[in-house]
Amino acid sequence: MTSAKDEILKRVRAALNDVPAGETAADVTVARDYRRVGELPAAEAVALFAENCADYRANVRCVDAGELPAAIGAALTAYGARTLAIPADLPHAWRVDGVEWVEDGALSHDALSAVDGVVTGCAVAIAQNGTIVLDGGPAQGRRALTLLPDYHLCVVAAEQVVELVAEGIERLHDAARAGRPMTMIAGPSATSDIELNRVEGVHGPRTLDVLVVGQAAAAAWAAS
Repeated sequence: MTSAKDEILKRVRAALNDVPAGETAADVTVARDYRRVGELPAAEAVALFAENCADYRANVRCVDAGELPAAIGAALTAYGARTLAIPADLPHAWRVDGVEWVEDGALSHDALSAVDGVVTGCAVAIAQNGTIVLDGGPAQGRRALTLLPDYHLCVVAAEQVVELVAEGIERLHDAARAGRPMTMIAGPSATSDIELNRVEGVHGPRTLDVLVVGQAAAAAWAAS
């Protein structure tokens, strides 16, 4: 009896029969005729990101920069978060009064699971598919920080929003070359069983709040 693995490997070998023995992947030119540069004005890209991100059941709000601290406070109050884990370099302007801020040095997994949530920034946000990417850069912290708490509030600057996936990947090159792990977030963590029953919070936060910051962002989202 042939196993599925054997069958797959058999097909791979057959597909490679015409490859010259000395040829490497670097010797082959890969066609990249897909769109690599977005065409939407910045405000429209932000509005598209907000729409697609919300489609993944994230709570999205666009605010002016001056409204950000109040918006953070309102989001934390609405969720009922009183103890928040944060990267050590999270801007102090984001650390509103009325909650306990716990800087992540080397918090244990148990400690991260015990807090009410986490607040971070991001590396890039992609309008095309509503995805947020964290790469361990400024105001993002280590990967475990955003995978263990049940609640994540992510601040996205309007200038971090790009239209296309290709543009988002381009912005992540430095992180990739440095070997930093990346987390791609499309709404709250969720999975489905064989009967398609959706369960949230299995592989990460059950609730995702997103604040997109910038006056143009707020205007574009309000008009959409």
